[in-house]
This record gives sequence, C-alpha cells and structure tokens, in this order.
Amino acid sequence: MIKKILMCLLACLAATVVWAVDGKRDPESPLLAYMAGKAYDEAAAREFAADEYGMRKYVLAFLKRGPNRPTDKRKAEELQVAHLRNIDRMAAAGKLALAGPFLDDGELRGIYVFCVDSLAEAEALTRSDPAVQAGSLVMELREWYGSAALMAVNALHARLEKKPVAGE
Repeated sequence: MIKKILMCLLACLAATVVWAVDGKRDPESPLLAYMAGKAYDEAAAREFAADEYGMRKYVLAFLKRGPNRPTDKRKAEELQVAHLRNIDRMAAAGKLALAGPFLDDGELRGIYVFCVDSLAEAEALTRSDPAVQAGSLVMELREWYGSAALMAVNALHARLEKKPVAGE
C-alpha cells in the first residue's frame, strides 16, 4: 500500500517536472502563459521556507496498526483523544503540516506530514504520540518533496473545524 502511494506521488511529481521542462522549451506553451499570471509572494515563500520552485522537504510518517490495540472501548477512546491532542500540539508548534486517517480498515491507519529537517526529528515527534507509545500504532518514515503551501493547511483547517477534539 505504501509503495503504491509513493509511486503515485512520484508519478505526479515526474509528470509535473516533465510538463514544466517542456513548457520552458516552447515560448507558446500554455504552462508559460499560466505561470505568467501568477504573482510571486516573496514574504510568503520565506514564511513557508519555499525553495525557488515553491517546494520544500517534508517527512511522511505512515502510521500502521500496532501490536497492542486497546480492546476496551473507553481506553480506546481515551487513547484516541490523547492522539488527537498530540496532533494539535505538533501542528501548533509548526512541526506538522498535515495529518489524517485512511478511511479503510487496513493495516495502514494514517499519515503525518512533518515539516522538519531530518528523519530523526520526525521519529522523535512520532514517538511523542501516545498511540505510538502504547503500541497501538507503529510508524514508517520517508522523506518527501512537496509544495511549501502545505504549511498553510493548519491555519485554514482551524477556520473549518466546527467540532473540536473531545474533551476540549
């Protein structure tokens, strides 16, 4: 499953790069016309640590079903609330660009997109998750190159979230 997700991300990135390179060769390119209408915002690029392509490095943490899943419903709910609060904490600290569960009931349970400089920092952040500490989830980490605009997701999400985490 992870291999399929990574292959899809890489294929999309490769298609984008090929499209961009081809567009630079042809002065009549629709890509160049499209880009001409874009307004570069240097302050935003700095704020989101974007490179010249508007991209930056992230670390993806694939969260998988762990060996120690709680069977008691109350304990499972308490662990989930602690897990969600930890997500909020990491996002508020500017370390987590995006997080969410997968909607099937497979082994792959969710994903974190960390905006950190190293796999070691992402591993430490993932290990701060109460669900990982309890063995309910285990992680697999991969470095990834994506749009620096992901850094704006949490601020927008706060404006869209009507129902906060239980217990808040």
